Amino acid sequence: MGTYDAPLEDMTFVIDELLDAQKILGDLPAFADYGVGPELTSALLEEAGKLAGGVIAPTLRAGDEQGATCADGKVTTSPGYDDAIRQLAEGGWVGIASDPEYGGQGLPELYATASHEMWNGANIALALHAMLGIGAALAIHAHASDELKATYLEKMHSGEWAGTMNLTEAGAGSDLGVMKSRAVPEGDHYRVYGQKIFITWGDHEANDNIIHLVLAKLPDAPEGSRGISLFLVPKYLVNADGSLGERNDVYPVSVEHKLGIHGSPTCVMAFGDNDGAIGYLVGEPNQGLAAMFTMMNEARLKVGLQGLSASDAAYQKALVWARERVQGGTEIINHPDVKRMLMLMKSIAEAMRAFAYTEGLTMDLAHHAPADQRPAHQARLDLMIPIIKAWLSELGNELTSLGVQVHGGMGYVEETGAAQYYRDVRIAAIYEGTNGIQAQDLVGRKIARDGGAAMESALDEVALTLDQLAASSEMGLNRIGVQLRAAVADLQATTQWVVANYTENRDAVLTAAFDYLMQCGYVMGGWHLARSALVAQEKLDAGSDREFYRQKVVTAGFYASNVLPRAQSHAAIVSEGTDLGDYPMDWF
Repeated sequence: MGTYDAPLEDMTFVIDELLDAQKILGDLPAFADYGVGPELTSALLEEAGKLAGGVIAPTLRAGDEQGATCADGKVTTSPGYDDAIRQLAEGGWVGIASDPEYGGQGLPELYATASHEMWNGANIALALHAMLGIGAALAIHAHASDELKATYLEKMHSGEWAGTMNLTEAGAGSDLGVMKSRAVPEGDHYRVYGQKIFITWGDHEANDNIIHLVLAKLPDAPEGSRGISLFLVPKYLVNADGSLGERNDVYPVSVEHKLGIHGSPTCVMAFGDNDGAIGYLVGEPNQGLAAMFTMMNEARLKVGLQGLSASDAAYQKALVWARERVQGGTEIINHPDVKRMLMLMKSIAEAMRAFAYTEGLTMDLAHHAPADQRPAHQARLDLMIPIIKAWLSELGNELTSLGVQVHGGMGYVEETGAAQYYRDVRIAAIYEGTNGIQAQDLVGRKIARDGGAAMESALDEVALTLDQLAASSEMGLNRIGVQLRAAVADLQATTQWVVANYTENRDAVLTAAFDYLMQCGYVMGGWHLARSALVAQEKLDAGSDREFYRQKVVTAGFYASNVLPRAQSHAAIVSEGTDLGDYPMDWF
């Protein structure tokens, strides 16, 4: 109950051995003074793990049982949350990868990715606070005026001030073009009016100020999504000397009663019910969606991490239970079906971690590699973000459900805590763009738009791994190579099908989009575990007797035999090209 042990051994392996962060990032000018390498990795992850396990995890159960409440225009947070948020800020963790010019730590995103895995593994509801704040700061950093950046960023990076994003309205979910929120010019600022729903950490007293990023329309805005602008609306106005001024006209109306993440105040927010909320334009007029997507791309990586984090935490709890619970005269971990479930949880979680961390590294390269290399890294990141967000969150649902199953009947009883991971992670497949939207983005904006070039480039990298597997003297690695090669061939074929059919048979492609995305996820997960197995086998061949390396090779083999075949079934669905346009609505 409320315990969490960060999987430091595997996290360290991925960062230092699989990705070789020291070699890839250490010499980049942005990180040259930080000493990127095993010593930094060990020190940073150990301290983050202590904070996750000792400070954040103890809030997990209390937040579930005593969720955030709203009364009289004020939100009250769950027991222990304010103190944990304060300690995160005081440790410099909120702005760990943010621009040091504005008070950030300036470390690689790869380390921020690992840190966020731990915060979410300890308590997703609380970890959302930091995720939203740093995401809002990213959008301000990329698009706001120098004056706004100077006023707000340092205190957001320090965690002294929080941040939110306000997109959704009751009549405008994913279709933002029909939103009704409006902004009226008034001198050097605007008056913002409207109501937003589903605003994560929309109000609270854990921070001195909350910086809301709000999508709204100007009076002369074009119709649809082309007429949306982005505004910075602080909870408290900021005086010229940086001190806090009067309360702005923005208040919480209520908090939602949700399936999970009860400790996260998901608010209905009212802007301008009295005199209008004072706001400041971020970026150019009518370009709000582009500015907000700076925040959302980063957020989608972190939402994918929630699938990983909940899965790993559920695995930890299930493993303890399986070792202690006796049935049939033995601990249930000795039962073949229980061992099967645990291996599914372990192997898929390790595949998720390697995948997510790899693209955290890609984000660093997209921002900090030599300028002529950045476009290729950005194209790779753009391709992988929807896959990471959707594949990891979908499997988060499956693996946390398996965690309940391992507990048997006791898993369905709230007092064991197994069900909370299942309930908390369910939102990850929905927010920051549903997984269906991620799939449509993948096939339309990423695959069809460039003719499959970015995917072809990624599969060229996989081909190098296939050659290494085939050349290995270890039969286990050879088998992984054979299974992965077949899966890659299927993915090449379905990618070509998407490209060939997107224009003329778009409905069929969009119907198959989710299966195509899941196929991509399983193949990429298999690739990263195969790479991990090669690294581990190299260590063993060099004389290491470390059990972890033997586990890594066997885990990769289990994934190749028991998980990777799922990609084949998704490929078969894609290749059929079903067009549901032939199925009338009145048949449902």
